[in-house]
Amino acid sequence: MSTTHPGTPAPDLTVDGTGLLCVTLLLRLRKEIDGAAPGTVVHVIATDPAAPLDLPAWCHMTGHHYLGPVPNAPNAPVYALRIAAGARPVRAGAPWHPDEPEGRA
Repeated sequence: MSTTHPGTPAPDLTVDGTGLLCVTLLLRLRKEIDGAAPGTVVHVIATDPAAPLDLPAWCHMTGHHYLGPVPNAPNAPVYALRIAAGARPVRAGAPWHPDEPEGRA
């Protein structure tokens, strides 16, 4: 039985960022979605007050689809996104910077 709002897709993957600042959360998110198939729905648990701004901005930068907050999340704020085909990669240690191929900057 799904615990999500009828308009919010159930997660294929959940990333728990409880207690993490957004930069650390994005590093964890980047690592955990590495290799995920396009169309994968990811729910991100995020307690950082900046998450409602940072997650959609990061999705816009990378090309992933931000689906918005998950209503009625029981214990902490949860946000949903969908992995996009052809999303732009980010640097391993710097989630706000595109991962440029060598020789380009």
